[in-house]
Amino acid sequence: MKTPRRPLVFQRAFTLMEMTIVLLVLLALTRAGFMVFSRIGDWRAGRDAAETLRNVHIGQRMFLADNPTVLVTNITTALVIPYLPNNATAMPTVRALTGANLNILVNQTPPIIDSGNGTFYDPSASRTDTLWDVGE
Repeated sequence: MKTPRRPLVFQRAFTLMEMTIVLLVLLALTRAGFMVFSRIGDWRAGRDAAETLRNVHIGQRMFLADNPTVLVTNITTALVIPYLPNNATAMPTVRALTGANLNILVNQTPPIIDSGNGTFYDPSASRTDTLWDVGE
């Protein structure tokens, strides 16, 4: 006696459990993608801040090369602006991850980012080591 075969349509169908698992995997991958994308934005902000600091440091060094008798503590932004690359007409600012504009202080070497509330961005935790990083 032969056993009846199921119709071909029912043999290839997905179960509800399989579809649920596939959807959950897709949602997890989408969430991971959004997290990576937000980290890329933070990295870009750090890279841009580092580039801005480098440009200000170049301008500061060029000013000091032309004016060797001026002390670093006496340098103002107005003195450095003509020495900035790309014919800048104003001192650039750095944008914090919160969206606030941060100022760059040029009366120290290397220049540092002033957060505006009395603290300074210096990952090395030493303001006398002449090192700075941006975008950890």
